[in-house]
Amino acid sequence: MHFMVFTETFDADAMCRFLDRLGGHFDHKVHLVLDGHSAHRSRKVHAWLAAHPGRTELHFLPAYSPELNPDELVNADPKRSLPVHSRARDQAQLAAETRRFFHRRQRQPHIVRGYFGGPHVRYILE
Repeated sequence: MHFMVFTETFDADAMCRFLDRLGGHFDHKVHLVLDGHSAHRSRKVHAWLAAHPGRTELHFLPAYSPELNPDELVNADPKRSLPVHSRARDQAQLAAETRRFFHRRQRQPHIVRGYFGGPHVRYILE
């Protein structure tokens, strides 16, 4: 599981930074399954892909299909898993707690696999 926590608006610049970071972790082509967010389809992202041929391939989900997007389960996980008393009180604390949470998840592959175990997202494992 690879992730990036950011505090600014998610836009094409943030997406390109994520692609740079993700590409540094692999020596083979990365396939990303994405929703239709405008940052994912932006000119900057297309330019990044053109400047880094063969490193990353984007696969887009159909519009209005959150049930096919395992990212919805990833985003819900910390909301339901963190105890109420550990809720962040400001943006910096929220970012730090989110990083800690997902660093723990990286060491729990059985939970990460569960994000993809639902009947609608098994397509990723096939």
